[in-house]
Amino acid sequence: MTQKSNVPTVIFKDLGIIDYKEAWDFQEKLFKGSVQQKIDIRNEVTTESTKNYLLFCQHPHVYTLGKSGSKENLLLDVEGLKKHDATYYEINRGGDITYHGPGQLVAYPIFDLDHFFSDIHKYLRFLEEAVILTLKKFGIESGRVDGLTGVWIDFDGQNPRKICALGVKSSRWVTMHGIGFNINSDLSYFSHIIPCGIDDKEVTSMQQELGKPLDISAVAEVLKVKLAELFGYVYS
Repeated sequence: MTQKSNVPTVIFKDLGIIDYKEAWDFQEKLFKGSVQQKIDIRNEVTTESTKNYLLFCQHPHVYTLGKSGSKENLLLDVEGLKKHDATYYEINRGGDITYHGPGQLVAYPIFDLDHFFSDIHKYLRFLEEAVILTLKKFGIESGRVDGLTGVWIDFDGQNPRKICALGVKSSRWVTMHGIGFNINSDLSYFSHIIPCGIDDKEVTSMQQELGKPLDISAVAEVLKVKLAELFGYVYS
């Protein structure tokens, strides 16, 4: 079992604007490396502790479908994808279909939860809470909708609007994938899918809610701090 330190460390990398497949491959490399290291620790091949990573990036227009989703929730055919300069991938996270694109901050934690807590439900709630606290810093009240993962505006009202989607994979308590946080996103791209398989609720962004574009790097810096505070780690 991985040894726990009093204060875990996380290696942070800002990948900038990066092709989805390139980022996915990089995640897989880190993820599989951590999983294998945990196997080696258990088999007493090594005593070196696993590392934790947090990747921030943006992607060109792309739709991704999780393992529990339905391809019918993608409303574009091959020609439609080309017309909108978008790509499509069926991937190994949980959840249904979602969109990533310029103006959306994507966060991929590759955490060994043995450094924190062995509870995926709690892990998801911490990711949501970091976004909720970030939005509050910019004057936007948000929260959760019962039975639905993610972060919502008007979460307890008549018109809940999703501003952040979550989808994760874990093995041996190592995580990958993460959150898509709509900051200056082109929301028209969501009209080409049934986001997360939910057809009766809208999608929104910080720009939409505040009526002006945001400095993504400023939002990213707040989210980076809030994640560290909630999980109780430092950046190395």
